[in-house]
Amino acid sequence: MHENLTALLIELGAVILALGILGRIAGRLGFSPIPLYLLAGLAFGHGGLLPLAASEEFVATGAEIGVILLLLLLGLEYTASDLVGTLKTQYVSGVVDFLLNAIPGAAVALLLGWGPTAAVALAGVTWISSSGVIAKVVGDLGRLGNRETPVVLGILVLEDLSMAVYLPILTALLAGVGLAGGSMTLLISLGTVSIVLFLALRYGRVISRAVSSDNPEMLLLVVLGLTLLVAGIAQKLQVSAAVGAFLVGIALSGEVAHGARNLLSPLRDLFAAVFFVFFGLSTDPAKIPPVLAIALALALFTALTKIFTGWYAARRAGVGSAGRWRAGGTLVARGEFSIVIAGLAVGVQPKLGPLATAYVLILVILGPIAARYTEPIARRLTTRKPTATEAPAAERLDDPANTPT
Repeated sequence: MHENLTALLIELGAVILALGILGRIAGRLGFSPIPLYLLAGLAFGHGGLLPLAASEEFVATGAEIGVILLLLLLGLEYTASDLVGTLKTQYVSGVVDFLLNAIPGAAVALLLGWGPTAAVALAGVTWISSSGVIAKVVGDLGRLGNRETPVVLGILVLEDLSMAVYLPILTALLAGVGLAGGSMTLLISLGTVSIVLFLALRYGRVISRAVSSDNPEMLLLVVLGLTLLVAGIAQKLQVSAAVGAFLVGIALSGEVAHGARNLLSPLRDLFAAVFFVFFGLSTDPAKIPPVLAIALALALFTALTKIFTGWYAARRAGVGSAGRWRAGGTLVARGEFSIVIAGLAVGVQPKLGPLATAYVLILVILGPIAARYTEPIARRLTTRKPTATEAPAAERLDDPANTPT
């Protein structure tokens, strides 16, 4: 027991110290630390340079908490009325998102001869963007106040809430009981989401007053405890724990939301880093090369479809050209939901796991890069250069700079 505790402390200390160093390096270089966290996970995982043993279970639990806190703080940014308004205005974009990003995954599975059930699973892998990764990237890039951010969050909300329908259907298909056999699970999950949304809309202020406290310690304990409790109940009822945490954030508003954001932000950053490391830990590097070519082709194609999805959704919302490209680039990353889906379907098609892992690893690294650079690249490509017969702008006679004074 004592030896296990000692090994646990040493391993956790080494991992957290490494995360701090990597985060500082990323800050100096001016980009998101997420790709470095993932590479650290590969180094510490099975088949890596320094495999962890004693702390793996602890890291797995920390990773779950990280996703929950990421989605909680994302929900705290918006009220329930904001959510309903987004759902009303973004549902068309949600349909486009599904068609453009789910169909390629399903098509690849069918072309590989994996069958319809695996096609449904891989469609989910390529469809769902990573709310956790994107929430971190949006915060890192300082875009929470941008006009395109509500559009991005609207797409993520539609995807996350769609999981309450999709996951029970997939589970029923994997169990071989068909859609009818999973109808009860589906009804329970839809009912849970509906009840929480109703309570958030109708009694959000009452809930906020009940949770509110002038004592930061009490506020932290109550908000964190409520979030974990609701997330656990949601998971038990076949609704994603992340969706449950997001809905808790939506239900809290005003001074409570502001205070909770300030208190939980450092804790979120710590456990979010642990989540990304755990993602790398769960990936065996030796299984990636055989499926790398297919995963890379699928990743690049669906990165483009996600960029178009964000561009289209932002255009419908009246966002300017620059914001449209930023929205598209921000949606590229896949992550936690894709891994959950692949894990469920491995029993039906063993090759699905390595393919999904390689696919997500590529896009979770490419995602922060796309979020940062899609708009500058698009601006350069779409800026019209003057032809040989045209004078540069500063030399034109009608340019104000050339008007005699």
